[in-house]
Amino acid sequence: MSFTPIVDEQGFAAFPAPAKLNLFLHLIGRRQDGYHLLQSVFQLIDAHDTIWLRLRHDGQIVHHNPLPGVPAELDLTVRAARLLQPKASDWGVDIRVDKRLPMGGGVGGGSSDAATVLLALNQLWQLDYSRADLMTLGLRLGADVPFFIFGQNAFVEGIGEIMTAIATPPRYFVILHPPVHVSTPEIFKDPLLTRNSPSIKVGDLEEAVTRNDLQACAVRQYPEIAEQLALLKPFGDARMTGSGSCVFVEMPSQAAADAVLSGLLESISGLVVSTLDRHPLYEYAK
Repeated sequence: MSFTPIVDEQGFAAFPAPAKLNLFLHLIGRRQDGYHLLQSVFQLIDAHDTIWLRLRHDGQIVHHNPLPGVPAELDLTVRAARLLQPKASDWGVDIRVDKRLPMGGGVGGGSSDAATVLLALNQLWQLDYSRADLMTLGLRLGADVPFFIFGQNAFVEGIGEIMTAIATPPRYFVILHPPVHVSTPEIFKDPLLTRNSPSIKVGDLEEAVTRNDLQACAVRQYPEIAEQLALLKPFGDARMTGSGSCVFVEMPSQAAADAVLSGLLESISGLVVSTLDRHPLYEYAK
């Protein structure tokens, strides 16, 4: 069933931009151009930013609450809307963003925001872009944007562009956000980074032993990540998502996850999440 947004008194419609977790991340090689070949499972979760959109008829794209220090024209949501404008005639849009997902945390917040704008405006502006077309456009904004347009949990390969939809069981996670902003390029430059993990076939995922190959380098460069992983390790196989800084652990129930989070110091930033089967706006592209 297609998602129907709530509309506020100012005429803005609310669209969710869900986060993701990398349940594991293996580097299995490196191309001659320097790009790393990876394998990962990307899991959609119910934590999300909210993108508020209101149609305009003057062709203007106006961001009403850009991030501090980020000019509106450089914001990924504005850039996403601009990518669709050549086919949009005189349509424009007002944009507001309720930012809940941690920035620089490895959960895909900015990429998901951009993907939601592409999906929602594809519907609102009646553009009829295919999912493949939107994924191609989204790649111009960031490597993770096509995944959110793909809209299903996926086994991801190549440099992140090869996705195979997979079914994942319902699960709960505690996520913590260490107070550091990880430099992804610095992690990938680390001379001790593992780049030769054995390749996994999608059919062997359930039996595979997995990890995050970026984690060892990240915890060495950022002790705060190691400290918060240590807080979660008593409860399970705690690991980092993406290049960090967020860390997570699976829990058997929401009550168990809530208990873990409530037992931590108030200075620890965290949340409890559950999994999604599909992006809420999946039906907005074919």
